Amino acid sequence: MNDDLLKRGANIKLAVFDVDGVLTDGRLYFLEDGSEFKTFNTLDGQGIKMLMATGVTTAIISGRKTPVVERRAKNLGIPHLYQGREDKLVVLDGLLAELGLNYEQVAYLGDDLPDLPVIRRVGLGMAVANAASFVREHAHGITQARGGEGAAREFCELILRAQGNLEAANAAYL
Repeated sequence: MNDDLLKRGANIKLAVFDVDGVLTDGRLYFLEDGSEFKTFNTLDGQGIKMLMATGVTTAIISGRKTPVVERRAKNLGIPHLYQGREDKLVVLDGLLAELGLNYEQVAYLGDDLPDLPVIRRVGLGMAVANAASFVREHAHGITQARGGEGAAREFCELILRAQGNLEAANAAYL
């Protein structure tokens, strides 16, 4: 574990996730009736729940809008959901004002160019393993897991570890 990432993760109060390519594998599935579906990883969901249990607030900012993401956010108890927003930094500015936080207290996990302004601005800006190469070059760190395959869990566990909460979070299940 990179000491710089742990240092950056120690003061995180808000963890923000992109959806397509981060919480999902990035594929878009369209049915004949025009509806769509996405697959989410249960390991990621558990990591997000564990992180929230320690008091870290969570949010989703997605460029696309779909009821499936709304359902997933509600299922996990993610309190802040913004969909159909390519201007992610503008969205984050508003959320920080609402929560009384600053950029150094934010961790963000993304995969593509619309995520890059936020990744570069926050205290802990990370990319998933299969993110666009330009995004990986500018991130503070890169997960070992690919988007939709446990990357969000890895991101959450890094923050939990950095804040000294990972062992207790895991021990709660013993």
